[in-house]
Amino acid sequence: MVPSPLPIRIVEAEIVKRLVDEGTIVIALGGGGVPVSADADGHLLGVEAVVDKDPASILLAATIGIERILDLTSADHVKLHFGSPAEQNLGRITLAEATTYLTAGHFEPGSMGPKVQAAIQFLEQGGQHVVITSPEHAIDGFAGRIGTQIRLA
Repeated sequence: MVPSPLPIRIVEAEIVKRLVDEGTIVIALGGGGVPVSADADGHLLGVEAVVDKDPASILLAATIGIERILDLTSADHVKLHFGSPAEQNLGRITLAEATTYLTAGHFEPGSMGPKVQAAIQFLEQGGQHVVITSPEHAIDGFAGRIGTQIRLA
């Protein structure tokens, strides 16, 4: 077991922003990225830890001014009452609704909880739109036709 600290800064954020601004499709933070710390001289040293991809992605997006995130997962939608007869897909919801559902305990910590928490943080930090859906529905999700669409209001 190793710790899973919240990321504080994305070391390569400036480079990623430059590439995005130039029109490059950037794939970053695979698995959350490599955790590092700086020594007294500012040299980066690897740390035995795991960085969760959801908060790392949100931090990168907020740092470089991204307005919309497509968060791909194994499910087509975030669900209320998951696994019960009352299970319900969430389509379009607001930041306030997402916060209410998370606080009420609708999303498991090892499942949708971190994704919804990251979406909330992203919107609170200036983001405009988060889509949570499966890779098979990425294009339709990004277009707003499927998945859970979370917006400020």
